[in-house]
Amino acid sequence: MAFGLRKRGPSNFERAADGSMTLVEHFRELRNRLFRASLAIVIGFFVGFALADLVFDLLAGPYYRLLPDQRFIQLGPADAFLLKLKLALWIGLIAASPVWFYQLWAFIAPGLHRHERKYAYIFVAIAAPLFMAGAALAYFVVDKGLTFLLEAGVTGIDTSLEVTRYISFVTNMILIFGVAFEFPLVVLMLNFVGIASAKRLLSWWRVAVFIFFAFSAVVTPTPDPFGMTALALCLCALYFAAVGVAFLNDKRRGRGKEIYAGIDDDEVSPLEFDNEPVGAAASVDAPTPVEAPEPVAAPAPIERRYDDIT
Repeated sequence: MAFGLRKRGPSNFERAADGSMTLVEHFRELRNRLFRASLAIVIGFFVGFALADLVFDLLAGPYYRLLPDQRFIQLGPADAFLLKLKLALWIGLIAASPVWFYQLWAFIAPGLHRHERKYAYIFVAIAAPLFMAGAALAYFVVDKGLTFLLEAGVTGIDTSLEVTRYISFVTNMILIFGVAFEFPLVVLMLNFVGIASAKRLLSWWRVAVFIFFAFSAVVTPTPDPFGMTALALCLCALYFAAVGVAFLNDKRRGRGKEIYAGIDDDEVSPLEFDNEPVGAAASVDAPTPVEAPEPVAAPAPIERRYDDIT
């Protein structure tokens, strides 16, 4: 029995990239990808519900180390259960992030050029470690800042923290520090798309340092200078590291060698003239008249002879 081989048609990604997919098909594609992402988050939620107690012990570690004899208090009868659901949801979002992020990327990527997809892969690969580094720094700051908060207050008071407020405090610190550590990606994006060169980014270092310290003072929930200084110094180090990468990118692309590289946008470029003085015009001789050609004689008539027809 012979089986015919049917040629496989273009995938949805290829059809979306070349513009052959209709609007209804785009909506259907979005629906399918949202369903897959939601299904992954639901599965991650059940996994997070099983791991919620371990995550809670990790987040409560600074409090337990500072006050080993104290325990959290619960104001409402459902607070502990709702807190467990909240932790399970956060764990599910993080655990299912490769799936739902891929679904989002697969829907957006067909509208990007090839080099834009390459940059996006690089930025995503850098974004995850930076966020984890910010989260680790936030946990360290909470460990040190909690000691300052509890010991710098009024003495002689029994300390027992409310569990939901404490977990919100820790998770907010982790989120703030993680998002703040993504700032170098913004700097690199400005350089890679050609908006700001490495020299211009380096010339903004004073403004950047001031913004980092002001931002750290506002978003850091602890009033101690330790957390603010730690976040600001890390942001400054990441900024200068991003500027160093920008210098390498400019060198690779040959930026800075253009004819107008050292001129600001609002500066008039110098015009260099190398004009030589014009001398007196040389006289031109009159043209020699051309002799008329001799007339051509008319051709001689051709005599035609006819033989007798016999």
